[in-house]
Amino acid sequence: MFSKLKSSSINALFLLTYSLILAPWTCFFVMNQPIYLLEWNIINISSCTMTLTIILDMISLSFSNVVCLISGCVMLFSSSYMSHDPFLKRFIWLVMLFVLSMNMLVFISSLPAILLGWDGLGIVSFALVIYYQNMKSLGAGMLTVLANRIGDVMILISIGILVLQGHWIIVSMWDFHLSAYVVLTITIAAMTKSAQIPFSAWLPAAMAAPTPVSALVHSSTLVTAGVFLLIRFFPFLSQSSLFQPSLLFISVLTLLMAGIGANYENDLKKIIALSTLSQLGVMMMSLAMNMVYLSLFHLYTHALFKALLFLCAGMIIHNNLNGQDIRSMGLISSQAPVTVACLNIANLSLCGAPFLSGFYSKDLILETSLASPTSGLMVLLIFLATGMTAAYSLRLSFCSLWSNMKTPPLHAKAEKNPYVNWATTVLTLAAIVAGALFQSIFLPFSPEPFILPTMYKFLTIIVILLGLFLSATFWEADFFPKKMNKIKFFFTTMWFLAPTSAQPLTKLSMLLGTNLMKSVDQGWLEILGGQGAFASVSKGFVMNQKFQIKSFNFFILNMLFFVMMILLLMKI
Repeated sequence: MFSKLKSSSINALFLLTYSLILAPWTCFFVMNQPIYLLEWNIINISSCTMTLTIILDMISLSFSNVVCLISGCVMLFSSSYMSHDPFLKRFIWLVMLFVLSMNMLVFISSLPAILLGWDGLGIVSFALVIYYQNMKSLGAGMLTVLANRIGDVMILISIGILVLQGHWIIVSMWDFHLSAYVVLTITIAAMTKSAQIPFSAWLPAAMAAPTPVSALVHSSTLVTAGVFLLIRFFPFLSQSSLFQPSLLFISVLTLLMAGIGANYENDLKKIIALSTLSQLGVMMMSLAMNMVYLSLFHLYTHALFKALLFLCAGMIIHNNLNGQDIRSMGLISSQAPVTVACLNIANLSLCGAPFLSGFYSKDLILETSLASPTSGLMVLLIFLATGMTAAYSLRLSFCSLWSNMKTPPLHAKAEKNPYVNWATTVLTLAAIVAGALFQSIFLPFSPEPFILPTMYKFLTIIVILLGLFLSATFWEADFFPKKMNKIKFFFTTMWFLAPTSAQPLTKLSMLLGTNLMKSVDQGWLEILGGQGAFASVSKGFVMNQKFQIKSFNFFILNMLFFVMMILLLMKI
């Protein structure tokens, strides 16, 4: 066990050191804004060149920095959390492969080479989701990998179309007669990875993975790969007139669906997964409103506090004898005070509480949406979803942290573990400070200064407080109906996305397979295949034999008739 602990701790130390070394270089790129393209020509086919292009700019370096910081903290946390796992070494390798794939996606600006990182993320996430090797994990893994396959195919199609340009370098793309198809394929690819409607069902299902995987893969890094792809392609994508309105519509629907679903959900990890889905909707919505750098700002702050939220949830599940239902939890604040303090900081940051990291990015996005020329209905739905974020966050705290104790007073003394404490402390500091630090970086890139009325300025805080007030007023154990009714089923299944993503596909494929087996394998192939050929040949042999017997009999009769005729003639 010591060697396993040692190997995961060494990997965590390596990732944190890399992040620390990269930090001053990131600051240099932020201050001076240089962009370096390192190009390696691999092969020339006619006028089309295959190149490996590495891009070094502010976005790639800062993204890599955040990914490696979170990965280091998660590996540190895993050193304790998964110390008794028999396959810890495999888990460490998978996480390191994931970090490598993510860095390939970030630093490479050639689309065929990006596919390596993009596909690597899909394969590694599938391997991590099925890590526990039970039926639930396998079902979730299949849903995850099939949703991601759609995105992979879309990237392949866009590579094929971009042959017309003669190159695949993202930063130097231009408008051409098939650019609308490229816009469509890239957008669908980003929507599959970032779990936007109608590809949202795989993200809550992927919570079957171990908690450190949820903290790293399904909250802060993998799911933001789609947003990152759109940020990279944004100058090209924004040339299409339909791109931004359609993305806004889809992202606001996702935002609303996840917000309502999280208020009905009882699984601790699924609530946090739905909140991730909601925040991904915020990022996509800010992209649709032309706020590229604010989307990146929110991506970074969200990654930090959401990873912390998942790690704290992991400790609560660990203390709760591996139970994830928030209705069976209670009075955790007295059992694990440090974990609960970190969880509350992450929760408040998620709601957008003033002066925490989530406030700086989320508040700025919402205020800019008020000032931008957008549909009033869309803005209303955005603020409604923001109020729901506050409501489900308070419900989570009410259920698990401050309600009466519902379990036996037995819990693991996990808070004495230095690995866990260091991981949560680093991310807590980031969740508090990162917003103010990133604000000085991203404010120069924000849209032109605008003036809001006092009412609009306080609208975000009012909506958050109203969400908290309504949650505190209406939420109680008996508030929601105990029995499943149609409305509750509609909201808990993410507007029927969960069953329609899995069941019809399975049923159709099963029916198709059965019909093909009956009509082809047990039907025509029986006639035309091996058994049919054998039956035909056998029948032919039998018929031939019958024919030969009949021919022989006919020959004998002829001979007798001939002999009789000769005898008659001789008598005469």
